[in-house]
Amino acid sequence: MSFAHLHVHTQYSFLDGANKISALAEATKNAGMNAVAMTDRGNMYGAVEFQKACLKNDVKPIFGCELFVVQKDRTDPSDSRHTSLVLLAETLEGYRNLIACVSHTWLEGWHNDMPRADRALLEEYRSGTIALSGGMGGDVAQALLRRDVAKAKELIEGWRDLFGVDNYFIQLEDYGLREHAQINEQLVELANECGVRTVATNACHYLKAEDARSHAALMCIGLAKDFSALKENIPDGLWLKPEPFMREQFDWALDSVDTAAEVAARCNVEIPLGATYLPQYEVPEDVGLDGFLRQKSLEGLEQRFVEFEVQGLNVEKQAYFDRLDTEIETIVAMGFPGYFLIVWDFIAKAREMGVPVGPGRGSGAGSLVAYTLGITDIDPLRYGLLFERFLNVERVSMPDFDIDFCMAQRDKVIRYVTEKYGKHNVGQIITYGTLKAKAALRDIGRVLNLSFGEVDRIAKLIPDELGINLTDSLKKEPRIRELFSEDPRYKELYDTALKVEGLTRHAGIHAAGIVISEEPLWHYVPICRGAGGEIVTQYAKDEVEQAGLVKFDFLGLKTLTVIDHSVRLINETLQKNGEELFDLRSVPMDDSKVFELLSSGETTGVFQLESSGFKELMKKLRPNCFEDIVAAVALYRPGPLGSGMVDDFVKRKHGETKVEYPHPILEEVLKETYGVIVYQEQVMQIARTVGGYSLGGADILRRAMGKKKAEVMAEQKTIFLDGAKQLGIVEPGTAEKIFDLMAYFAGYGFNKSHSAAYGLISYQTAYLKAHHPVEFMAALLTADGDNTDKVVRYIGDAKTMGIVVRPPDVNLSQKGFSVDNGGIRFGMGAIKNVGEGAVDSIIAEREVPYNTLFEFVERVDLKRVNRRVVEALTKSGAFDCFGKDRGIIFHNIERALERGQSMARDRESGQTSLFGLLDVAKGGDGDSNGKSSYDMDVDEWTDRARLSFEKDAIGFYVSGHPLDRFKSEIKRYASDTSKLATLDNRQEITLAAVVVAMRERPLKSGNGRMAFLTIEDTRGQAEILVFSKVFALAEELIKSGEPLLIKGSVQIEGDDDVRNFKLRATEISLLSAVRRERTSTVAFTIGTDTVVPEAVARIRQICNEHPGVCKVMVFVTLPGSGTAMVTCSEELRVDASEELINAVQRILGRDSITLS
Repeated sequence: MSFAHLHVHTQYSFLDGANKISALAEATKNAGMNAVAMTDRGNMYGAVEFQKACLKNDVKPIFGCELFVVQKDRTDPSDSRHTSLVLLAETLEGYRNLIACVSHTWLEGWHNDMPRADRALLEEYRSGTIALSGGMGGDVAQALLRRDVAKAKELIEGWRDLFGVDNYFIQLEDYGLREHAQINEQLVELANECGVRTVATNACHYLKAEDARSHAALMCIGLAKDFSALKENIPDGLWLKPEPFMREQFDWALDSVDTAAEVAARCNVEIPLGATYLPQYEVPEDVGLDGFLRQKSLEGLEQRFVEFEVQGLNVEKQAYFDRLDTEIETIVAMGFPGYFLIVWDFIAKAREMGVPVGPGRGSGAGSLVAYTLGITDIDPLRYGLLFERFLNVERVSMPDFDIDFCMAQRDKVIRYVTEKYGKHNVGQIITYGTLKAKAALRDIGRVLNLSFGEVDRIAKLIPDELGINLTDSLKKEPRIRELFSEDPRYKELYDTALKVEGLTRHAGIHAAGIVISEEPLWHYVPICRGAGGEIVTQYAKDEVEQAGLVKFDFLGLKTLTVIDHSVRLINETLQKNGEELFDLRSVPMDDSKVFELLSSGETTGVFQLESSGFKELMKKLRPNCFEDIVAAVALYRPGPLGSGMVDDFVKRKHGETKVEYPHPILEEVLKETYGVIVYQEQVMQIARTVGGYSLGGADILRRAMGKKKAEVMAEQKTIFLDGAKQLGIVEPGTAEKIFDLMAYFAGYGFNKSHSAAYGLISYQTAYLKAHHPVEFMAALLTADGDNTDKVVRYIGDAKTMGIVVRPPDVNLSQKGFSVDNGGIRFGMGAIKNVGEGAVDSIIAEREVPYNTLFEFVERVDLKRVNRRVVEALTKSGAFDCFGKDRGIIFHNIERALERGQSMARDRESGQTSLFGLLDVAKGGDGDSNGKSSYDMDVDEWTDRARLSFEKDAIGFYVSGHPLDRFKSEIKRYASDTSKLATLDNRQEITLAAVVVAMRERPLKSGNGRMAFLTIEDTRGQAEILVFSKVFALAEELIKSGEPLLIKGSVQIEGDDDVRNFKLRATEISLLSAVRRERTSTVAFTIGTDTVVPEAVARIRQICNEHPGVCKVMVFVTLPGSGTAMVTCSEELRVDASEELINAVQRILGRDSITLS
């Protein structure tokens, strides 16, 4: 065995180690070394990946960890000083002890984001391990740096006695620090005195010496510093030095280099992969797992038959019994009854706890057993879903149910599973975030102290392609290379970013994955803690399954929360009226109102169908059956959309293109999709019908076609054509054409089981919107109450549907949005500064309605309903029910609170004023001494002030919008924010909006400023970039608070599937100024009740006070006789100004003036 590096930090020492695992294994092999260790700080995240990479390169992997060790007790947060110790796994027992030890550093020693070990933990898990002293960060080296030789010797002897003389080694290092020369000689002397050996190591952080600067940049990212913080003190020796270099460097201690080879030779561990450790599900002893599964499946099937009868469905029961038998036989043969029962159990418990569960997702929806057990809720026989797409004896793999739960209650199910199987036997799964192309450029730009504008200029040249990297970007975008010649710093930025691109930046938690084990998780994988203290596996999704744990996906789906809330709101009304309660599961699947809604494209809030592109597809498709929805869900993806499949499908449906089949025998398979191969299941059915495949074999063919491996495809084609020949139904030439057609469409085909299950949720949300729009929109608003953009869009949609959205009301509002007299009432829980306790107090005390502000503060608990709460309620409009202007109520808050607090003190002391009793009893506006009467000596709030305060309190406008007075003009001049996502990069658009947030940034040159705006219209919000030239011209307008007309070009940003649409402003104007400029005619509409001499004279006076160039027209509405136009003198010309409009509206009303 040659020399091996035993102290190495990979990319999983976040923003510290710069060794990518695959590159590390290759570099080790190329350097002539046949073993290498992985010793990341406090974790073993990359162990499985490390093993695979090493074995691929004929390099022995050595598993280890650099532990943080405290002096006394890892559970004591005050024991804050820590040193390093490197622990290596010598044997498989040592590996298991190592992952247990690392896990416990997170379980009991986790403090200040650091997993800590102590002597007791190391003693418990020392067997089968080898310890290294930790190098410069170890306790021995630290003692010597403090010149405490006696302490250093004491520490060596302690570790020697704990691990054994042959299992504890003193590390010698020399990577460029002056302290190495200071202590290395002492380390050798102490090692000799204590009878232990030294080992040469290098704390490798990167592969080559020239990587030192990029590694330093990586560390600066982690420290949020720029290079100036390092003061050019960048060590350049932390690289993967080959054996000759190490021997030359340690020529004074060559035995330590040989020791490294000996230690490497002793470490022989291969992590066992491929087994499955499923937890045991307890069933009655006399039944067994197989029998219990059959029993519960049959019971569930009988229940489904009852549901069919209620729905008026006639089914062939024997077909269900036969399919059930076939599935159970397969499940039992593959050894998965326990898995099905575990899933059945926690889903049944979820339903029992009232947690909404989705109808299924993925291929699991094709299982009848799952349907009978209630794991899924869509009938696979009715919709032609295939079990073999999910589970297949010819393709042995674990079943994988993805379960959707209500987002708000998902944690209840996780808690149940944790309590049932044990808190250390259930964990979530780690994920890793990496430095992608644009992120790497931006992070390194900050380290190099480049300005935002400079970095942004380069980052925006990176093509918006899925998974694009910097190397490919340079090939595809020549302008990047042009920038290199413009400024050498840009070349350094790119080169440094290239070095760190792809490195792991941080850890997260998988959105859905849960693992459940029979024994504590650390018996199988190392574990850590999430940011919230959750138990999390250190191995990611694929690696944790390879290590033997079974993953269960507990997904949180907000739409289920919306559905649940909608149904509860519907049933609250029905219950009050004594009517039969609504059951969404029993609604007809052929409801005409649903298909009318979908065909109109008015699908905002409808699951999956609310994007602008999907709305257009719905309008073209005009679905008239559930199967059309299922197909649309499958087709609305980049592949089919780009291939022309979608257009072909739509034309065939509407008879614009003839429906043709590759062969008449395939009509039954392809009829529901008008002859187009849409689903993977159709590929499987064609293989069975034409090629004589079993459905299991057809699934293997389907997978092969999806992967497009030439050798496998050729083999499968032979099998298919031979099968077709034996069946003799299809001519050989036709069979070959069918195979090629299948191969083509297999690349686009989608999982029908998933489409059907999610199509059901789409149908259900569409049904709710079509039949119960008020309840549905209220539920949507409640679910997305913290997303201002969505709330604005939903309020706009509700208004378009004719639904009134009313402000909060202390007498009528609940915590969330609620149904109120045919409209939606804003929830008090969504008002800023109004906490749950305050809402509870307000609701608890309102058995008798509140009549005045004074009465309100006298009745509620002022410890929970304090001044901030009362002010917020006033601004939001929650006191409008008192019949006073918000400005007057706000002005009286101080007086009301003083009285309320006085009465509260009296109540506490048992002294209740007679006047107070009388005042509350009569609900009056005042009392005998005037203390609870309103002080009216204050101006009412203007519309602008009212809306501004309302926005502050709620986050958006409810009682109106600043753009309302420009409705007709906006239709003529502008689009809206919802259209941004439909546009291409650099495409122009004009928006009418108000500024709701602004951030200024000075240019690095000092010549001006730019601004980042968040704007809002009645359909949503958008980000606007205002560069210096435009900002200099429009700064005053932007800060005016007035509605603006903004013209600009779309900028699409983001990596992979996260795309952000921004607008780069090219021109900004006041909307009122544009209206004034573009208006040629001002028309007044006057009702006969207002045609009185005084009013007409006043209108004439206003016109004279605002002379201009616009013609004047007058329309008089005559009851029962239409409208009469009164011609005005050509000499009467007015200015279409805000002042004129406001003056006329005060006399004639808000809708009395029209501009054109």
